[in-house]
Amino acid sequence: MKIIFSILIVLALPKIAICDNPKSDPTIVRKHLEKIVKTKSYRNFENIFALNKVAKYIHSEFSKYADTTYYQKFTVGEEEYKNVISVFGRNNSKTIVIGAHYDVCGNQDGADDNASGVVGLLELARLLEKRELKYRIEIVAYTLEEPPFFRTEYMGSYQHAKHLYDNSIDVYGMVCLEMIGYFDETKKSQDYPIGFLSLFYGNKGNYVALVNRIKKGKFARRFTKIFKKRRNIPSKKISGPTVLQGIDFSDHLNYWKFGYSSLMITDTAFYRNKNYHKSTDTIDTLNPEKMAKVIDNTLESIISLK
Repeated sequence: MKIIFSILIVLALPKIAICDNPKSDPTIVRKHLEKIVKTKSYRNFENIFALNKVAKYIHSEFSKYADTTYYQKFTVGEEEYKNVISVFGRNNSKTIVIGAHYDVCGNQDGADDNASGVVGLLELARLLEKRELKYRIEIVAYTLEEPPFFRTEYMGSYQHAKHLYDNSIDVYGMVCLEMIGYFDETKKSQDYPIGFLSLFYGNKGNYVALVNRIKKGKFARRFTKIFKKRRNIPSKKISGPTVLQGIDFSDHLNYWKFGYSSLMITDTAFYRNKNYHKSTDTIDTLNPEKMAKVIDNTLESIISLK
């Protein structure tokens, strides 16, 4: 009788999901931000030691989770620079690239620009471990996105995109994480390249933008559609010609150059975050909780792609 009674109690207990996939953790997000930002010198192109220290940290974190992790090295003048690459689902045929740059512009912390994007990569790596994947995923931390190398062949993303193209890698598409940490719920906190766009997108900086060019391609179109259906974080699609200021202001532009379907996920940079390229771009201005939600939305969209 006691055995039967015990079984009935167990059956009556609420079911607990023990196999749920993990979510991005704001505490881990903050830890990564501090590790990337707190270098003795600023991680710009002139401070090779600082860049290498951050690259080593990224490599160490990727190595905990990825099938393969390695440096893509290239030289500019007499200096050597490094992209850090991790690979998941290496036996799958089509490749999806998820990238963000780890260098900064000048002498500043660059917490939002772009430690926030790199933290997104680190958390995605942790969350992708042991996941069943339909695609081969390359997560890439780029160097030399910032001036004086922006829009040149010395950008780390240009070097990576060219490598894919030269080696005939079957690339489905690319996602760029560019500044994903700054949010503001107050009215008139969001600007646009053309003022009347606020009538369509609102004037509160409380969302992430999915930035596409008009001829976005299959991957960017499908990814954007899936991302917007997820409810972890409010999101809005912004598509336009490349002459619209900001549309191509990050590493995704180099994948466009080689014909790959690519898009940028962003808090809209200087259209919202007035700390852009200033010494005030610090960790305390960011929102790790909302960053984690952006990361979760990105992961779920990648996993759900067909």
